[in-house]
Amino acid sequence: MESLLQRITFDQKVLRGKPVIRGLRISVEMLLELLAKGASWEEILDDYPQLEPNDLKAALLYAHDLVSGETIIERAAA
Repeated sequence: MESLLQRITFDQKVLRGKPVIRGLRISVEMLLELLAKGASWEEILDDYPQLEPNDLKAALLYAHDLVSGETIIERAAA
């Protein structure tokens, strides 16, 4: 099974290195904000058809890792 966190990428040329989903210009931050404001997974996936359900899971797992201190993603060299 693909590691969900592999879906989170960093590239200084894409949103100035913010964590994004699979190199797309869709930031983890934006997805978390949408979820926090009450958007359903279905709404988000409808609004962003390039996303897959595992992308939303990856964003949540990334956020969990950050707040738990268990972050295992390393930023790519700039």
